[in-house]
Amino acid sequence: MIARELLTLPPFALEVEQGLTGSPKSLPPKLFYDERGSELFEEITRLPEYYLTRTELAILRDHSRDILSSAGQGLSIVELGAGTAAKTTTLLNALSAMQLRVDYFPVDISRTALADARKRLEAECGQVKVHPVVADFSEGFEFLGDMPGPKLVLYLGSSIGNFDPEEAVSMLRQVREQLSDSDRILLGTDMVKARSVLVPAYDDSMGVTAEFNRNILYRINRDFDGDLDPESFAHIAVWNREASRMEMHLESVKPQTARLRLLNLTIRFRAGERIHTENSHKYTLPMVERMLSRAGLSLNRTWMDECKWFGLHLASR
Repeated sequence: MIARELLTLPPFALEVEQGLTGSPKSLPPKLFYDERGSELFEEITRLPEYYLTRTELAILRDHSRDILSSAGQGLSIVELGAGTAAKTTTLLNALSAMQLRVDYFPVDISRTALADARKRLEAECGQVKVHPVVADFSEGFEFLGDMPGPKLVLYLGSSIGNFDPEEAVSMLRQVREQLSDSDRILLGTDMVKARSVLVPAYDDSMGVTAEFNRNILYRINRDFDGDLDPESFAHIAVWNREASRMEMHLESVKPQTARLRLLNLTIRFRAGERIHTENSHKYTLPMVERMLSRAGLSLNRTWMDECKWFGLHLASR
């Protein structure tokens, strides 16, 4: 058990302890995005197998003016899980051509990513005023209520897919509760497609995604004075058709024992035992509409690429 000194530990200490002592073992995917993890993810987005980023970017390039016209006038832009805001530049530039001033609120758990986003956007988009917000979504979305409207809330990159279905509905419902009738949400979802396309996107030939997955163990070691051996875990990517999701795991290649000293925790692994690190759910259009409806949102319009691999969905209260 974690001692009373919990307040001196990272806020996710209990999640780590419960995840690594549970059955099956798991770790929350938000822990991927320390400084090194954010760098690796940016590298992943440039890989040939990782179609998601370039496909979504193409939709934004082709339809940005239509998206903004459909969302309304005088918009502030809020981006949840913004990272370095690489894709958002297209939308912000289009909005800059339509408005004299644009207020952009990138929201992320990574201070490093937000600093990079602010520096680049202020250099590239002169009319955009950047207001970074560091936040952990597990603590709620009250910050949305303090931002000027009308606003377009972006949740891109199919980040919604990292949540289990009930969690996704709950998250969208919490966002909805902070919005006014004039606000809109632009939600990105990765659509169901062939396994031959999906699996390489999460298990690339250069091993970057494997390094990204193992990096979570390096972070656990650093944050909790641990001695996990990340190189003794194999990266596993699985298409779970029944749950309509890609899964990432770390599989112990041998029996091993590790300590997390700051948690006074000993963890034992069997050979072949896995740590479940991420889900990435894939959707059909009826699934998207049902998810939004359950969250109290109405689907207004959808934009897709020619192959219908990815969708951007505009929704309102």
